[in-house]
Amino acid sequence: MRDSLKTYKAKRNFAVTPEPAEGGEEGGEARTFVIQKHWASRLHYDFRLELDGVMMSWAVPKGPSYDTHDKRMAVHVEDHPISYNDFEGTIPPKQYGAGKVIIWDKGLWRPLDDPHKALAAGNLKFELQGHKMHGKWVLVRMKGKGEKQEPWLLIKEKDDYARPADEFSVVDEMPDSVKSLPLPASAPVPAPAQAAVEAPKAALPESLSPQLATLVDAPPSSPEDWIFEIKFDGYRLLARIDGKDIRLLTRNGNDWTHKLQTLHDALATMKLPDGWYDGEIVVHDDNGRPDFGLLQNAFDENNPGEIVYFLFDIPFHNGRDLRDTPLESRRAILREVLDQRPSDSVRYSATMDATPQEIIAAACRMGLEGIIGKRRDARYSSRRSGTWIKLKCGQRQEFVIGGYTDPQGSRSGFGSLLLGTYDKDGKLQYAGNVGSGFDAATLREVKSKMDKLASDKSPFAPNREIDKKAHWLKPALVAEVSFGEWTHSGSIRHAVFKGLRKDKKAGTIIREVPAHLKEKLDMQPASTVQGKLPASLKVTNPDRVIDKESGVTKIALVRYYALVGALMLPHLKGRPVSLVRAPAGVGGELFFQKHAETDKLPGVKRLDPALDPDHPPMLEVSTEQGLLSAAQWNVVELHTQNASASNYEKPNRMVFDLDPGKNVTWAQVQEGALLLRALLDHLGLPSFLKTSGGKGLHVVVPVKPGYGWDDVKAFSQAIVAHMAHNIPERFVLKSGPRNRVGKIFIDYLRNGRGATTVAAWSARTRPGLGISVPVTWEELPGLHSADQWNVANIHTRLDVGNAPWDDYAKSAKGLAPAMRMINFKPEKA
Repeated sequence: MRDSLKTYKAKRNFAVTPEPAEGGEEGGEARTFVIQKHWASRLHYDFRLELDGVMMSWAVPKGPSYDTHDKRMAVHVEDHPISYNDFEGTIPPKQYGAGKVIIWDKGLWRPLDDPHKALAAGNLKFELQGHKMHGKWVLVRMKGKGEKQEPWLLIKEKDDYARPADEFSVVDEMPDSVKSLPLPASAPVPAPAQAAVEAPKAALPESLSPQLATLVDAPPSSPEDWIFEIKFDGYRLLARIDGKDIRLLTRNGNDWTHKLQTLHDALATMKLPDGWYDGEIVVHDDNGRPDFGLLQNAFDENNPGEIVYFLFDIPFHNGRDLRDTPLESRRAILREVLDQRPSDSVRYSATMDATPQEIIAAACRMGLEGIIGKRRDARYSSRRSGTWIKLKCGQRQEFVIGGYTDPQGSRSGFGSLLLGTYDKDGKLQYAGNVGSGFDAATLREVKSKMDKLASDKSPFAPNREIDKKAHWLKPALVAEVSFGEWTHSGSIRHAVFKGLRKDKKAGTIIREVPAHLKEKLDMQPASTVQGKLPASLKVTNPDRVIDKESGVTKIALVRYYALVGALMLPHLKGRPVSLVRAPAGVGGELFFQKHAETDKLPGVKRLDPALDPDHPPMLEVSTEQGLLSAAQWNVVELHTQNASASNYEKPNRMVFDLDPGKNVTWAQVQEGALLLRALLDHLGLPSFLKTSGGKGLHVVVPVKPGYGWDDVKAFSQAIVAHMAHNIPERFVLKSGPRNRVGKIFIDYLRNGRGATTVAAWSARTRPGLGISVPVTWEELPGLHSADQWNVANIHTRLDVGNAPWDDYAKSAKGLAPAMRMINFKPEKA
């Protein structure tokens, strides 16, 4: 180890700072790198490469860019100990580098030339294998001008990972910590023996719940980080092997060992190491394709000899717990185990070497159900997870059988099965019927099972579409059904019966809705927001500069709204919205639109005309697609009203906009907000705070809908009048500029019918593109302006997100007690 940590140690008081003084194991040939996101006096990214027993370090103010044209300044700073790679926390005030630190990325790096010679020459080329950083990069030393710290440039080299800045910003789209994640699987996978030995020792647990896959609507955009397998049309099966004790269990923990004696014997013959093995059992048809019906027949005819057990994971192996070992390493262990003990009945589930689009297309042509995708670096998680996904060729899922109709014509048994799925409240919702896919034997078998479950009453929630002459059943049987589509009323069409599911409980059956895959669904904290644009969105004039002060372009603003969409939608959903369009950018003419034709605005919908009968229908933006459509239409600001469309005549919030007049300082605005909060507290009304993105602050009061627009507006005016009367040196009741010199006008006019307030997370059409951001009252003293966050720096706030308003929905209070306290008498109750 070089004696290069003196500077690092001299700058720090380790009795105060939680940073490590020294230590850390060297990576050997597999050198590590880490990038720490550091909120010091200014946000920057500390880029560290392991070499000669220390972490060489550079401070990169703007963070890395995948655009090969971007040359990011990287200031060479003191070496850090290897143990610093694990540091995440807050450096205390008055200490060197005071501020929050997170591990933004980590992984392995490989120099492309002799690193010592390259460093001496000022041209270090290397390859990164991280969670966020991939491919080839270069650090180039600039010619110094007497600086104490060497200036370098961090540049992306041209390779398959390079992407233009207007398409991808890694610091914006992936803002969060990766501390909890293992080393990326794109790094060299350890040899099976090495990976098995490195896993922690553990006793073999008696039970194990399997990891389940999430149905998604499209393949992942980074297929190199995933493996893909056939989606078997069979039963999920876990094998627990402890010496001669071999047990075969379903996904629900049912012991099927006695039903699968032939498979049990095959596993015994193989003499597999102790462990838990995860896979699926299938029966192939004459063309070699898994067939669910044939699998059922193998059970029903007590002839399980044709069953094949495909293994794809090994969570426990030979006294070791592999669940935290990356999937790719677990599969390497499993393959080595099975290669040494070949069997026709127990096989390794191979991966397919092609793009997911090609694989799913081939699977569909072959008549298979679909494919399964798994992140290479995924841990084994005993629950449904976004690191395992399923892509189906057609629509197919399980349904609860709640009844049946009488047969017609020459058919025997029954006509069709009445199907349902459970909703979040535990009610069985009718989902249509299935009358095809049965042969004579199946009709007899299903009817005999239904006869034992006859009931006098319907198990379904009320629904007019259910056949009134149906025979009811206790909801215990589960059917697997393929179908063409869901109708708007929630029923399936063109349904075909595939078989009864014996491995799934009726009470667990819900409607499967494909999720939109977010690449780090289970790998990052829930506050992570992805900002990628859908391929269907066409952004016109993407390079047009919207704001000259910040240089933000139209595409950058659209990408901003993609970035914060999930955070912003809770503030937009259900409320009439007004859109502020700025085709000419900040400083140009603005168009404030409460009404618009929505044909060219997918995701933006027109509300019931009856809500505002004298005008065209009002608008609602309730989806991320609508938010992006609005941004493409040159919308910069989104404003919402104080009532929801479902109960429009009764507002469910009050808004107080602290609008400072000339010569009012920011400190006075902060003080004004606290004084208003004190009065609201006295009235028993909860209050929530957000920056306006402009000059002032917004205080928002959630209320239970009980009074009309006029009463709520008049009551809010009474509150402001009370403030102006009792503290006239700070507040004014009239809004004119002359009245506000040196004072704050608390704008109560936002509470009138049709009035709006800028929504949380909306940008503002002001120089710098400030953003309205939810904050806690405890944060107020530390805020330095109303536009503290803007489009350029908002990524520093995304890890907080909407957390300051977590209690908003449940905090609403009725206004009657507060009205009585200030002797306000509403005209209309």
